[in-house]
Formats: sequence, C-alpha cells, structure tokens
Amino acid sequence: MAESFNFELVSPERLLVSEKVTEVVIPATEGEMTVMANHAPTMTTVKPGVVAVKTAAGKTERYAVFGGFADILPSGCTLLAESAVHVDELDSTVLENRIEAARAELEGAGDEKKTRLEQFIAELTKLGEIVIPA
Repeated sequence: MAESFNFELVSPERLLVSEKVTEVVIPATEGEMTVMANHAPTMTTVKPGVVAVKTAAGKTERYAVFGGFADILPSGCTLLAESAVHVDELDSTVLENRIEAARAELEGAGDEKKTRLEQFIAELTKLGEIVIPA
C-alpha cells in the first residue's frame, strides 16, 4: 500500500481538500507532475488544468484549477489555486466567460502579455475539452 501524506487544495473562496492522500497529479507549468509521499521539496507554478487526487481510502477526485502554485515537501503538498472547483461543479458557461475575458484583454496588449494570454486561452480551451462532455 502506498504511503500517505497531507494534501491541501485552497482557493481564495474556500478550502476544497484537506486530507491524507497517496497521490496527487498537478498540472504544473512545465508539465504534469505526480506527487507522492517523501517527494523532494519543490515549488512550482500551476497552469489551468485538472488536479487528480487519490485519497488514502483509494478514491480518486478531480478538481479544475485556473492557475496558482504548489508547495511540495516530503511530508505534504499545498496547492494554492487562483480559483478551483470540483470538476462536477464546472460548466461550460464558467469557462466561456473566462475565455471571453482573456480575449478582451488581448486588445491592446503588448507582445509578451499577448503571448501569455493566448497560451492561457489555449489552456482553458483544453481544460474544457477534458472535463466538459461534448
């Protein structure tokens, strides 16, 4: 049996998860990463995507996050999300509103900001394809 560790998923609105888990898959900016007990200390930024949490009881829960960062220690992991919801609570309207807001920001944005916004829009679009049934 896999060793468990403490995991917390926090957004400005609420604490979504605070429990013992055996595995967490995080959509890190540089690529997905799996966190397990005794992971090397790491801090990473998080892009929009799905966080998969396998509890100590063996149940897997999925949460949509819209950016943030994760602090990983051998004894636990805390993910501070800009915004997060359980995938069952996510609907296409929420994603469409976020995409439209990002597109509106594109108007008059400098090259560097424009590139970041275009990538953000692509990540939100991919998130929608993953969690919202067609």
